[in-house]
Amino acid sequence: MEWDQINYFQTVAKVQHITRAAKLLSISQPALSRSIANLEEELNVQLFDRKGRNIYLNRYGEMFLNRVEQAIKQIEIGKKEISDEVHPDYGTISLSFLPSLGISVVPEILSTYKKTCANVKFQLNQNSNRQIVEQLKSRKVDLALISMHHEEKEILCTPLLTEELFLIVSIDHPLADYHEIDLKMIENEPFVSFKDVNELQSIIYHLCQEAGFSPNIVFEGEDIGTVSGLVGAKLGVSLVPDIQVLDKSKIKLIRVKNPICHREIGIAWLKDRYSSPAVERFIEFVFRLFKIT
Repeated sequence: MEWDQINYFQTVAKVQHITRAAKLLSISQPALSRSIANLEEELNVQLFDRKGRNIYLNRYGEMFLNRVEQAIKQIEIGKKEISDEVHPDYGTISLSFLPSLGISVVPEILSTYKKTCANVKFQLNQNSNRQIVEQLKSRKVDLALISMHHEEKEILCTPLLTEELFLIVSIDHPLADYHEIDLKMIENEPFVSFKDVNELQSIIYHLCQEAGFSPNIVFEGEDIGTVSGLVGAKLGVSLVPDIQVLDKSKIKLIRVKNPICHREIGIAWLKDRYSSPAVERFIEFVFRLFKIT
């Protein structure tokens, strides 16, 4: 059953005259008659009673017309929903991001965007870098704000900002008197790292390797707040970005001068995926906001 057959049947059912219906549909009368005959053959029932040149919708035709009109109505509703969903002025954007970015970066981006596009809706998700990459690959989200520390060729990622990573120690730790250090100085310190779902684990490991040692990991936390809490409890040291969740009454942030410690945050999307006008406009806005050319 083809869409043209459905459309032809609805027109003939309303007009109940093949010649007039053919003119309305801009097709030949024989072609319209064949289409109706093929539809009746497929349904294995006669939809019209014929008397000379006149045709009359019978009760089977009325039953089918009722369903056809319901289906057409649902299709029109679907078309309108899709149009609204992708419209640049009031569409919906699904955005996933790292939990640490939900404290200031994401709220600042969205609040600024809402000033010019107040009717655009956002579906927000917080996840680890690895989970966000999987969300992008499975097409569950349109865009993501993630660490550039990944190697997925099917994901396009444009850097937006660089976050410095600071060594954190408890406020009465011997290193707390330092304002900056070489990372090599913590070679023998117990280290509070992150579970492997957090991309900071890999970044920390590579930075320590660059400094010439492997970290002596004694605890692993899932998020920056937990890790900083363990450091504040004198259970070890760690490397984290300077974000609001840190309790600076219990920890000291120390700049690392060698090697340079940082992570890059970028906006990412799946290569070759369809992007709605709403998503495209938001990407352009983010590029302008972060002065990306």
